[in-house]
Amino acid sequence: MKLSSFLHFAAFGLGTIFFRKKAPILGTVIVTDKCNLHCRHCSVNNITSIIHPYEQIRREMQQLYDMGVRILFFCGGETFLWKDGDKTIRDLVIEAKNMGFLIVNVVTNGTFPIDLPEADLILLSLDGDKKRHNAIRGDTYDTIMQNIRRATADNICFYMAINQINKDCVRDVCRAARDTKNVRAVSFNFHTPYPDTKELSLSREEKARCCDMITQMMKEGAPVFNLKSAFPYLCDNRFPTPCHQCVVMENGKLSVCGRCVEVPGLCDRCGYFFVAEYTLLFRGNLKIIFEMLHTYLKYI
Repeated sequence: MKLSSFLHFAAFGLGTIFFRKKAPILGTVIVTDKCNLHCRHCSVNNITSIIHPYEQIRREMQQLYDMGVRILFFCGGETFLWKDGDKTIRDLVIEAKNMGFLIVNVVTNGTFPIDLPEADLILLSLDGDKKRHNAIRGDTYDTIMQNIRRATADNICFYMAINQINKDCVRDVCRAARDTKNVRAVSFNFHTPYPDTKELSLSREEKARCCDMITQMMKEGAPVFNLKSAFPYLCDNRFPTPCHQCVVMENGKLSVCGRCVEVPGLCDRCGYFFVAEYTLLFRGNLKIIFEMLHTYLKYI
């Protein structure tokens, strides 16, 4: 991370903590909900299958930038399906960098060739060992691993949503992140139970066992892009929601924290690690602050 970026984020954090500001710093643009997969745990794919045009996305990016957002995510659907004429997701990343965003990340399912060195991180969904991943996402594991090995940069971060199907695969994904070429780290979430997927959610005890395994793997040198100080809050769902420092833009609609914020009762069962980490950070939790400094400087 550049020193200028670090200083900007430090100033934002101090201002938010001391003055209780609710301005956002992290924004997500949904470029499409079209996806080539139909994953068992996903509730937001192919609802409209619309690919939003470049000029619209650029306006949404500018709106987020003008609000003070400096960490930008591009999400789907599947982001690598996004095209407008000869423009691809790569053009959006480059435009975001030129616009002034300090960190630009892309979320993908990894089933398309990965040639995106301009992104700071590519968060790539890997949901367990081959058997459990394929049970959730279809027969994609081998294709994804081949695409990772052929990627043009080492900016990939595994992105695992832990649920009832893959809850015993935390160790496998940590080891894959440690041992696979071009993979920098792994980031975890717990399954957030939309009404149509609530059977995949974990109990408090299951979450605690998963966190214990993540902690053990961190001790063994696994590159985990999460903050263990937030684990007790995640297990008990006792972190404040929604996270006002994060916003999502989809087809001109701005949501605080995420698209799920309007689903009744879902915030109380949020499984997003970054939501817990950011809300605790901006409440001034000292352990979270120091751990985040160490983690972000290491992996970004």
